[in-house]
Amino acid sequence: MEKIRLSKLMSAQGLCSRREADSYIERGWVLVDGLPVTELGTRIDPSQTITLAPAAQRRQEARVTVLLHKPVGYVSGQAEGGYQPAVTLIKAATQHRLSVSRRGAGNDAGPVFHPRCLNGLAPAGRLDIDSTGLLVLTQDGRIAKQLIGENSSVEKEYLVRVSGRLTAEGLKLLQHGLALDGEALRPAEVSWQNEAQLRFVLRQGKKRQIRRMCELVGLTVTGLKRVRIGQVVLGDLPAGRWRFLRQDESF
Repeated sequence: MEKIRLSKLMSAQGLCSRREADSYIERGWVLVDGLPVTELGTRIDPSQTITLAPAAQRRQEARVTVLLHKPVGYVSGQAEGGYQPAVTLIKAATQHRLSVSRRGAGNDAGPVFHPRCLNGLAPAGRLDIDSTGLLVLTQDGRIAKQLIGENSSVEKEYLVRVSGRLTAEGLKLLQHGLALDGEALRPAEVSWQNEAQLRFVLRQGKKRQIRRMCELVGLTVTGLKRVRIGQVVLGDLPAGRWRFLRQDESF
């Protein structure tokens, strides 16, 4: 059996990102069949057992993931065209914390913001500048890979206001049969939410995918909101506010 680069195998197994793997290897925090490996580029048999040292596990546990209700007018990633990146909304003043009374007696309102939360915090996916809704930002390479990795199939749900006339055939094409950038799109769940709004559930994320899909069937998107990623929902999180991903939540 062909040996595989250790960092690549660690990423494939969901232990961490490749960059994190290299960092852990250099620190002696990666064990293969119980023995530490410290040389970058090491190749191993896929059947061998990889474990992380306690120091690496503690570092991963300390990494934060936040859920932001991105408003219109903010870009997901780097600042562009004079528009602010969404990460600028992650600060103490905009943290949404449930009160103790709402969460029940004996429960606190969760962790509080600290500037170190911003270190390496990056969006795991994107929302267009003119779209709103749930945006995930994380310090955890495992979560980023789960949401935007090449083989990710995590569901993302959107409510989309449209104008124009959609035929029955057009609806079927939205569900399956369209192509973008020369590539056939994966099947999608598309249905009417009400007379002016569609519900989309996608398992991929091409740039401006929903808007472009709608254009192909004669619709114009007038509003787009992401309300769910995997099992995590936007809920009643107000626009422009954010909260930490809870320990009992997972995508």
